[in-house]
Amino acid sequence: MRSVITGTGIGVPPHVVTNAALSKLMDTSDEWIRVRSGIQERRYAEPGQGSSQLGVLAAGNAIADAGLTPSDIDAVIFATMTPDHVLPGNGPLLQKALGLRDIPTFDIRQQCSGFLYGLELADLFIQSGRYRRVLLVGAEVHTAFMPWHLGWDTLIGQSMREITEAERIENTASRDRTVLFGDGAGAVVIEGRDGDAGLGPIRLHTDGTGAGVLTMLGASFKRRPFVTHEQIDAGETLPIMSGKEVFRSAVTLMPQVVREVCELSGVAVDALDLVLVHQANLRIIEGVQKALGLSADRVPHNVERWGNTTAATLPILFHECRQQGLIKPGMNLMFTALGSGLHWGAALYRT
Repeated sequence: MRSVITGTGIGVPPHVVTNAALSKLMDTSDEWIRVRSGIQERRYAEPGQGSSQLGVLAAGNAIADAGLTPSDIDAVIFATMTPDHVLPGNGPLLQKALGLRDIPTFDIRQQCSGFLYGLELADLFIQSGRYRRVLLVGAEVHTAFMPWHLGWDTLIGQSMREITEAERIENTASRDRTVLFGDGAGAVVIEGRDGDAGLGPIRLHTDGTGAGVLTMLGASFKRRPFVTHEQIDAGETLPIMSGKEVFRSAVTLMPQVVREVCELSGVAVDALDLVLVHQANLRIIEGVQKALGLSADRVPHNVERWGNTTAATLPILFHECRQQGLIKPGMNLMFTALGSGLHWGAALYRT
């Protein structure tokens, strides 16, 4: 028996935020953002719209796509680093909103690698016979990180006021991160099926010595209280990132783990039909493509339209590749991601 993805869906918010719109808040431009990231636009959630709600949209679409009803789901895995609340996790919120049965929900947080870690758990659940149908969701609302008190409400039409020069200077200080992120959700239904199609080898890695490369210092339970106005004013509730180190790690470790999975599965790298890379930055995606020696058409991307949606990038990309007819029966696909932790990995999937 293999773990087969039988349904996919996405849930994205309505507000499209272009690079030109961001240039009204900070010293940046469409060219500056495109050259460094490849991103042209991203989506921002509605006020009060959390990652659980986007996850519900994506999950409902995935369940319908699989030809199932919510009562058919045996377990939920919800990957996010931006839950609606510190507690409870998003799993119970999604369970209630979808009207699922009294089934277990697992909340995991491996950031950009969350969907990969969720694939591993879902596969283990199914192979053990514990659950037959698993709903895996990756969803993020990053906009809560953003310094909304500095005029960000103008991006979604909540305010028409002019941005002050002081606000512009403060926004510019964090532009290396704030221009990268978008909000969105992707979900897949995974079922146990007989046959050759389904998940193959998966390899996951963690290196805690790199934990400081991409982290967030504010809103910490090591502090008393865990969040203060001073932390917000100092920008400590925004992630901090060593961009060069993240890039170097990504273009080295993702190709390395892809080769590792290929060796385990007996599939040559040049026999991979598609490699779906975490959509953090177009330069990283292209770096992975070149390191693997693959043509650009075998490493699709959509980061230009969605930005970095962290745990949601891979399921959104997989869904769109299906919708566009890029995924056909008998293909060898590879998922790969790297993110905060450092966590990284790869998973082979035969269609």
